[in-house]
Amino acid sequence: MAGEMTVPGMGGGLMRYNEEYDSRFKFGPGVVIGMIIVVIIFVIGLRFFIK
Repeated sequence: MAGEMTVPGMGGGLMRYNEEYDSRFKFGPGVVIGMIIVVIIFVIGLRFFIK
């Protein structure tokens, strides 16, 4: 029929990855937040020394 719209197939190229992916690097959320804080302090420290 004229004017009908078709719905594209579902999925859109998305792939489902294994939920239990084992990585060599496993960090908890506290460690990640700690590393971010260390980087922020390091950058602020560099601004004082490089002026």
